[in-house]
Parts: sequence; C-alpha cells; structure tokens
Amino acid sequence: MVAVIPSSKASDSGIGATSNLQVVILAGGLGKRLRPLTLSVPKPMVPVNGRPFLEIKLREMVARGMKDYIFCVGYLGNVIENYFGDGGKFGARISYSYDGEELLGPIGALKNAEELLNDEFLLTYGDNYVPMDYFGMMERLKGSSALGVMAVLHNRNRWGKSDTDVRDGFVTKYSKESTNEFEWINYGASALKRDALEFVESGGSCDEEEFYNSLIGRKALLAYEVGVRFYEIGTPEGLKEFEKLVSEGIVAV
Repeated sequence: MVAVIPSSKASDSGIGATSNLQVVILAGGLGKRLRPLTLSVPKPMVPVNGRPFLEIKLREMVARGMKDYIFCVGYLGNVIENYFGDGGKFGARISYSYDGEELLGPIGALKNAEELLNDEFLLTYGDNYVPMDYFGMMERLKGSSALGVMAVLHNRNRWGKSDTDVRDGFVTKYSKESTNEFEWINYGASALKRDALEFVESGGSCDEEEFYNSLIGRKALLAYEVGVRFYEIGTPEGLKEFEKLVSEGIVAV
C-alpha cells in the first residue's frame, strides 16, 4: 500500500516561508540505467506525464517555501538551464554550477560550487522525490555544533538496501555496500555547513560515501528521522512507480 504523500505547504516548521534557505540540487549524472531515455536529455529531465521530473520536484519544494536554488549540472546540463532559466516562471531563483569537461561526482560537483554556497544549505538530488520537513532538518543543524544532518528512514531493506547505522541521534556508519547490520537508509537529503567541504579536495571526483564518512569519523553528522518513504526515477522500475503516483493524483504536477 502506498502512503499518501503530505500536501505541500508554505512552511514545514518554524523557520517559515520567508527563510533564505538555499537548496543545492545535484543533477549532473549520466543516467545510464535509464537509457535510451537519457541519450538526449539528462536524467532529471526525463518526462513524467508530460513534465520533466525535475520540474515536479522543484514545484513541490517551492510550494513548501524554498525559493533559492543552485543546480549542479554536468551531462547535458545546458538542457536543464535552457528549460528552467533563472527560475522566475517557477517562483524560484536558480543559479548553475557546471562540472566542466569531466564529471566530478556528487560531492565533487558540490565542492565545485563552493563559492556560490551560503554558510548553511540543503542538499538533495535531481532524481529523487523526498517529501519531508526540510526546515526542521535545517533547524536541527542550526542548533548544533555538527557539520551536517542526514535525513534517514527506518528502512529495514523495504525500499532499497539499508545503508546507514544510527545511534544516539548520530549517523555512525554509511556504506553503499550495505549488509544486514543496517536498518536505516540515507533518505536523499541533507543539511550541511559549508565548512564541511574543507575536507574535500578541489578539482577531483568525490562521492557521498567518502564525504559522509569523513564527517562520521569526526562525530559531526547528525541523523534526522523521516517517517514517509522516498521515491526515485533513477531506474526503470522507480520511474514506472513514480509515473503511477502522478497518474493516480498522489503526487501533484
């Protein structure tokens, strides 16, 4: 049974819709698992019921009160910029950071955008739909000395393999090569301080596992529990499931 996704609202928590919360969306991957759909468009631009997936994601986040965005783009990034422009027609303000000749990986792309980042920002992905209290997660970060907060779901291998261990409010392990010892999963959204990027080398590729484990080793990565499952369109199965949610009106477009 699919849980009904909470409706969008201008403010999820106490920060409010006038907050200057900055959102970074990673949208630079090759989308190989979705080929041939991604031969002419990048993965976030794959259409769902006539709209690019990224537009559906952006409109949901804007409706929740988030207006400022950085899109980290790589493969066919010009397709994304040509469609969204400065974001004005979507009620958003969008800036772009391009990988360059070589794809930098998720965290390498984030490091590449460092000069555009606020002291604190939200990080998510261009191929996932994560209906959650973004502002509550940011409040958790602001009220701590940690460098980051990872949204986590008590997954127990229900929606993908669990990859995260959580203890006493902290993320204590994160591995994509997950084993049965894990019950939690990285939900696909984090709140971060820009200072966390000082542990990432400039100009090189860096993935999430390496980055988050550098924070875990410093006991600087808090956990923020989310109770509603996530969705993704990175695989044909995930795309088909999300298309069904849209066609049934569970996700609004």
